[in-house]
Amino acid sequence: MGANSSRKKMSSPTKLASSKHTATVIFLHGLGDTGHGWLEAFTQIAKPHIKYICPNAPTMPVSLNGGFEMPSWFDIKGLDPKSPEDEDGIKKAAKSLQDIISEEETKNNIKSDRIIVGGFSQGGAVALYSALTTDKPLAGILGLSTWLPLHKSFPQGCKGNKATPILQCHGKSDPVVPFTMGNMTADLLKSFTSNHELKSFNGLGHSSSPQEMQDVQVFIDKVLPHE
Repeated sequence: MGANSSRKKMSSPTKLASSKHTATVIFLHGLGDTGHGWLEAFTQIAKPHIKYICPNAPTMPVSLNGGFEMPSWFDIKGLDPKSPEDEDGIKKAAKSLQDIISEEETKNNIKSDRIIVGGFSQGGAVALYSALTTDKPLAGILGLSTWLPLHKSFPQGCKGNKATPILQCHGKSDPVVPFTMGNMTADLLKSFTSNHELKSFNGLGHSSSPQEMQDVQVFIDKVLPHE
C-alpha cells in the first residue's frame, strides 16, 4: 500500500483571537500526535490579537513503524540523516501548510508577514521546509526538536525568508531526534539565513518544557506585536 493511499481529511483545531484578529500562528504537531495538545499549550500563552491554528495531520502508513497507520505529515523511512526521504510527501505537506497561509491572506485579510509557521519534530520539519521554499515573507519560523528535511537541496532551494527570524529549540537529551541533528540543522540554517537562534535545554528529551514555551512566547511577542 502506498504512503498516500489512506490519507484522511485534515482538520484544524483552532483558537480564535479574543479581540481583533491581526496575526496568526500555524503550528504542526509531531508524528502520531494531533494538534489538540499543542493548541492547549498555546492557549496558555495566547495573546488576544493572535489566532492559533494547530492542524491535524492525515493518517497514513509510516515505514519507520512497520507500515502502521498513524497521523503523519509524510512517510519517515528512518531517523538517520542518511536515511532515504519521502520527497513527494514532504513537498505535499509543505504545500498544505502554504495553502493555510494563503487562506489566512484571502479569507481573513492577514498578510503573510503577520503569520508565524512552526512545528514540533516532524511538524517542525514541514514548517522549516515550507517557510524556506515559499517566496511569501513570514513574521517568524519556529522549529522545536526538529530538523531540516531534504537538506541537500539547500541553500540553492531557498526561495525566501532568508532574513526572517527563526527560533530553533532542542533538548540535549532528545533520544528521537538527537541534539546533534538539531545542531547540524542550525549550522546549515546559519549558512544562508541571517536571523537564526538555537536554544538548547539540558535534560530535555523529545518533548517541550515550561522554559521552552516561555522562550516561544517571547519570540511570538517580538515578531507579532499588537497592531
